[in-house]
Amino acid sequence: MTTTSPHTPEALDARRWPDVARVPGGPLRALAARAVTGYAAAHAGVRVHTGPEAPEPGRTPAAADDAPVLWLRDPDAFHRRLAADGLIGFGESYMAGEWDSPDPVALLTRLAQDYENLVPRPLQPLRHITLPRRPPSDRNTRAGARRHISHHYDLSNELFSVFLDRTMTYSSGLFADGEPRDMPTLARAQERKIDRLLDGAGVSEGARLLEIGTGWGELAIRAARRGARVTTVTLSAEQRDLARERVADAGVADRVEVALRDYRDVEGSYDAVVSVEMVEAVGERYWPVYFAALDRLVRPGGRVALQSITMEHGLMRASRGSYTWMHKYVFPGGLIPSVTAVEEQLRARTSLAVVDRLSFGHDYADTLRLWREAFSESADRVRELGFDDTFRRMWFFYLAYCEAGFRSGIIDVEQIIMERAR
Repeated sequence: MTTTSPHTPEALDARRWPDVARVPGGPLRALAARAVTGYAAAHAGVRVHTGPEAPEPGRTPAAADDAPVLWLRDPDAFHRRLAADGLIGFGESYMAGEWDSPDPVALLTRLAQDYENLVPRPLQPLRHITLPRRPPSDRNTRAGARRHISHHYDLSNELFSVFLDRTMTYSSGLFADGEPRDMPTLARAQERKIDRLLDGAGVSEGARLLEIGTGWGELAIRAARRGARVTTVTLSAEQRDLARERVADAGVADRVEVALRDYRDVEGSYDAVVSVEMVEAVGERYWPVYFAALDRLVRPGGRVALQSITMEHGLMRASRGSYTWMHKYVFPGGLIPSVTAVEEQLRARTSLAVVDRLSFGHDYADTLRLWREAFSESADRVRELGFDDTFRRMWFFYLAYCEAGFRSGIIDVEQIIMERAR
């Protein structure tokens, strides 16, 4: 039995968002979820506020005045979703407007910091039994990879332009110590990030560079301005089209080829290969193919520069088979690797050796904050582009959720420079 959430946004299209429009049944399981919510809130130092009116600061003596707030507008629907679908239900409940927070990032950060202890210890083994498992459609076959990339990156170039900086770079910037962390500075941080990767890969005049994962072309443009000849591949038609425009506008079209091509189908030998936050979309099943391709495509003595979001190895292993809210709504088919997993693939599949590493997860947290703020300020423009309020809440939750992951340290981002044996 299902019911319609009373707090579902008016603009919600039940055909577009069927699992957000429906609230699962199961009142007995919801009682258990209510108990777990109370346990988790007390354990993490979160203040729970119930009711249609916004919470006032410091009104609950059971928690510190600065405690992050979980505001349950519709506690019954929230607990039903949590009982039925775990963290998928948690995200869908936010999309439906059933819960909120005066500071969602602070709330999600606090929960992430104590993630492993939010469920009573006797119930923790049940996580692996009750969590949804990945469906076969989540695999990144060639057709699956095209579908998954299109799901996210072909939404609209205009959508991404409302919250990205002028470089249209959709990965972490690298800030310098002491500089302001605002949107104008983010553009310089993105250029610094790209230049560090190109330097690490030894990209200079006359170099033959392969980029796996084009984005919207900024890295290819900066490499071409160094005098490199660049082949860059993507599975997103929207990205390819805008990247070609930006390459032409930059005056480097004679040195850059932008191709709609799977990395598995790339041929040739290059002096350097660069891949920025692409490996997370590959999927564990295809890591051997991906890392073997890096090794195959770079010449002996050449370098590979990889930028990847990472997580602790034990957490990666524990979550590798889980189907999450992020898979369902944002990034189907992906898995964030650990540094250990990357090193295992390098040893088993390649002649590549790591020569340099840099982690800068705190910079990703600030990059995401700037994106989130720009996205929120552009709500009217997002609606003009045809995206409804449910999508807007989904995208805000995605950005806040990721920011909290980096602020809590549960995930990180690394630049890993590798060299192929001569």
